[in-house]
Amino acid sequence: MDKIVDTFKSGPFTFSLNYDHIKLSDSIIRAKVLFFTVREIPILPNLASQLEEELIRRSIFGTAAIEGNPLSEEAVKKILTEEEKKKATEKAEKQIQNLKRAYRLIQETPSSDVPFLLQEDLIKKMHAIITDGSEDEKNTPGEYRNHLVKVSNEEHGGIYTPPKILEDIKNLMKEYVSWINSPELINQDPVVRAALAHYYFALIHPFGDGNGRTARAMEAMMLKSAGFRFVYNMLSNFYYKHIDDYFWAFSLSERNKENSITPFLEFFLKGLLASLEEIRLRIFALIRKFTLKDYYVFLQKQKKITQRQYDLINLLLQLGKPFALKDLFDNEQLRLIYRNVTERTARRDLKNLTGQGLLEFDSDSSVYTLNSYVIG
Repeated sequence: MDKIVDTFKSGPFTFSLNYDHIKLSDSIIRAKVLFFTVREIPILPNLASQLEEELIRRSIFGTAAIEGNPLSEEAVKKILTEEEKKKATEKAEKQIQNLKRAYRLIQETPSSDVPFLLQEDLIKKMHAIITDGSEDEKNTPGEYRNHLVKVSNEEHGGIYTPPKILEDIKNLMKEYVSWINSPELINQDPVVRAALAHYYFALIHPFGDGNGRTARAMEAMMLKSAGFRFVYNMLSNFYYKHIDDYFWAFSLSERNKENSITPFLEFFLKGLLASLEEIRLRIFALIRKFTLKDYYVFLQKQKKITQRQYDLINLLLQLGKPFALKDLFDNEQLRLIYRNVTERTARRDLKNLTGQGLLEFDSDSSVYTLNSYVIG
């Protein structure tokens, strides 16, 4: 059932649960299956932390880039690994440091079977963190705007004008929180509820700046609370990679006369499924890598490979790229192992490793590749 809220300056604002259940049911079911699959995969804490750190970095890069932050992913990585006390001098750097703090808050959200209840104070706190030190004179961190804004553009379905005055924004945000926390919404699938929180927050657009980043952060927090391990960090990067589709999903949902949010939910579920599948594959890859290390130790102890051959395949496992015979003597990292070895000995090593299935050789390109599936 729709919830219609009258405003003074923008006419009626509708919170709607209207979407094509038949069209989206298969994606929702597949997301649940993948969610349970990922949840049941055992992964060591150090590997989980390593994966989480990388995903957070990618997510921070993605959510900032959507809003026009010019920094490369490598530059973002550097900022995120710097000492916290270092003062950012550039606006782009400050945005990244703020997002680092915001994602720390998201990480601290405990997973629970109890539905996550959204609060205005939390939304304002998240926005204050994200826009701390904002140079936008029309934005005050943690406070709703009292001026007209326009979003999107003609290339993505046209200009959208959110609610215009502070009184309407205050009222709509109270109604928004009440609706998101209502029994009707809590009984929805948690992924649908998180997507709706993202979508309707963006439509209200309550702040002068940082609305998109705040919307995506709240969505991530709700997914984290619902137990979606790792994936809550991935959707911002998906949105960035498919930025045109992201904006069109908003526009198509906002402009249809039936108040159907099917276009946005369809896009969101596409991103969720892609992210869950990537996580599944990456966790299996980490487990396989860990298992291969143990297997290499076993082969070395059994004297089926020499210490030098063991060092080579371990290094190749880290590098993750093919190589040619000459690379053993030219590559900066590989030649550390083969600096005092003749080419004849190197060929013998490669023959032994290939014979045991540890390496694969492409005769067309004369390139060797580590066989990650040597133990099935």
